[in-house]
Amino acid sequence: MVSVELVKRYPGFTLDVRWEAEDAVVGLFGPSGAGKTLTLQCLAGLITPDAGRIVVDDRVFLDTAAGVALPPQARRVGYVFQGYALFPHLSVAENVAFGLRDRPRAERARRGAEVLERLGLAGLERRRPRELSGGQRQRVALGRALAIDPALLLLDEPLSALDAPLRRALRDELRELLAAWGTAAVVVTHDFTEAYRLADRIVVYEAGRVIQSAPRAELLWRPASEAVARIMGLSNVLRGTVLKATPERIQLRWRGQTLEAVNSPTRSYLPPPERPIAFFVRPEYVRLIRKDRGAPDALHHMNLMRGRVVGEVDFGTVWSLRVRLDAPGPPAQGDFDLEVEVPHLVYEILEIDRDRHWEFSLHRGSIHVLPS
Repeated sequence: MVSVELVKRYPGFTLDVRWEAEDAVVGLFGPSGAGKTLTLQCLAGLITPDAGRIVVDDRVFLDTAAGVALPPQARRVGYVFQGYALFPHLSVAENVAFGLRDRPRAERARRGAEVLERLGLAGLERRRPRELSGGQRQRVALGRALAIDPALLLLDEPLSALDAPLRRALRDELRELLAAWGTAAVVVTHDFTEAYRLADRIVVYEAGRVIQSAPRAELLWRPASEAVARIMGLSNVLRGTVLKATPERIQLRWRGQTLEAVNSPTRSYLPPPERPIAFFVRPEYVRLIRKDRGAPDALHHMNLMRGRVVGEVDFGTVWSLRVRLDAPGPPAQGDFDLEVEVPHLVYEILEIDRDRHWEFSLHRGSIHVLPS
């Protein structure tokens, strides 16, 4: 269990965060400059906050009110720096054993060999960092942090130094390594996909504050606010007006359309009519209506509307279409209203490159109303 309360003031910026987690891996996610790395430095004892308390597995690292502030070496924290920060003049074995300098030589050798074996680095002991692949450098940095058997492992943007294909491959490898090792870890990232793949719980930062902390699946499907949805980079974050709300469903007005959603944000509060409301629609859940199968079936095609494709991007396996409604009025998102995602095969079968005008539907469960 990790419990964090921190306040650190700088000119023009204040970090004021509180969160706790019993999950094995916690992801600190948010834009650059939100205070994520600063939190990591406070956890490691590299920076002392103005006020706060840090507890890891019932061990108090910091309690400013009680005058407790363990130095970094007493916290037993492993730190994987952004870009790994390996010592270029040291071998793989020497890098991994660096944190064991105060231990007897035989113990250093035994522990170093054990870590190298577990991380698949046996046989590379004598190599220098420049002679390693990106994945091997990542494992050496991880091994150096894990060699001390840390109470807490901290990783600061561990994949930021890699190109996209290698980043994707090593993201999954890192997840497996963290799960296999079983050490509590805090990972900093500004990439939501990375946070989702690596962490069990995600803490969302914005401007020095925590705006949501939740298990990753809950965050993905139930962001706590419009601000969280936008930081996550969700498509089709939109605004409408409440027409009617019950504990089971909400009717809302958007771009001249009446939409019905069945996932009310809360059963304890029902927004009154005419209240502005934010919602999002995942682009892969917008359903194009095939023109060769007769009129749409009302049981399967809900929230029907018409529009035309005004832009598109080919992502290889899927096409992202930008659709503007036929309804009069300014578009909801710049020059379009909805982003729609279709598989490449569907794009070809329906000949969307030739036929630009479509009827489409939004299932009631695909409209996610955001709490006020």
